[in-house]
Amino acid sequence: MIEQKKRAADASVALVAGAAKRPRAELVAAAQAQTQMGPPRSSSLQAPIMLLSGHEGEVYCCKFHPNGATLASAGFDRLILMWSVYGDCENFATMKGHCGAVMELQYNTDGSLLFSASTDKTVCVWDSETGERIKRLKGHTSFVNSCFPARRGPQIVCTGSDDGTVKLWDIRKKAAVHTFQNTYQVLSVTFNDTSDQIISGGIDNDIKVWDMRQNKLIYSMQGHGDSVTGLSLSSEGSYLLSNSMDNSVRVWDIRPFAPKERCVKIFQGNIHNFEKNLLRCSWSPDGSKIAAGSADRFVYVWDTTSRRILYKLPGHAGSVNEVTFHPEEPIVLSSSSDKRLYMGEIV
Repeated sequence: MIEQKKRAADASVALVAGAAKRPRAELVAAAQAQTQMGPPRSSSLQAPIMLLSGHEGEVYCCKFHPNGATLASAGFDRLILMWSVYGDCENFATMKGHCGAVMELQYNTDGSLLFSASTDKTVCVWDSETGERIKRLKGHTSFVNSCFPARRGPQIVCTGSDDGTVKLWDIRKKAAVHTFQNTYQVLSVTFNDTSDQIISGGIDNDIKVWDMRQNKLIYSMQGHGDSVTGLSLSSEGSYLLSNSMDNSVRVWDIRPFAPKERCVKIFQGNIHNFEKNLLRCSWSPDGSKIAAGSADRFVYVWDTTSRRILYKLPGHAGSVNEVTFHPEEPIVLSSSSDKRLYMGEIV
């Protein structure tokens, strides 16, 4: 018995000695193999998912700066928070000026200006570098739900409001340049690619196209069965994305001389609910994916061609109000009624 114990002790000493003699290079290789076991990273984010918390109320809107290094978010707390995209994603600036909830944010093409639409009946124009408010556009008589700046040319911006109007502004002038009367509340607006047409969606379910040269409605696109809460123009300007309370996201062909039936695709999965939030939608920069907000607390990303849901991302504890894509990397940003934002990398 004693002999057996001695042999076992000798064997364990030999094992320890053997372990101690592993070459250093082998240890380093083993450590590296261990760290690479997770899925390969696809972006320069500090972690595959980053949480941004700092808002004191529901976050209705979020946008990446066109250079991809910073982002802006806003919502019920009336504040616009600026965040770094990389590193610790710190909140480096807060812009104050609205006395109502901020419903939508939009950068102009070069990112020098940030536009914000608010329930205080105004649209503010901010210098995105200094955070200074340059202009306050007054003229709507009710909540302003949406704003969108022209992609090129003079700095004009269109707005849509609960007062049933779509307004066109030149930020060098005090009052609106033109007002289009829509009768019903307007929830979302955007320009076409050449900025000579304004496209609007609202509670009458139709998407309307207004011609700025003729100053009139030139055609409507029917198909949605409930209020249109979000519109987004594809990067090349040929297609329009819409999100509706009928629980569908649609793609429309808005090219001149397109067939009369302009709805070319219908996507499903995301939902709206009794909260009736203005859930937005967006295109990826290359047009291969689309994303939309949803009341079921998930972030939805679809493949544009196959209409298949590529990602149904959990994490939020409230309605996801806006989802937007990073301009250069495979990253989606979402803002929610849970007062938080998430940035997550996708493949």
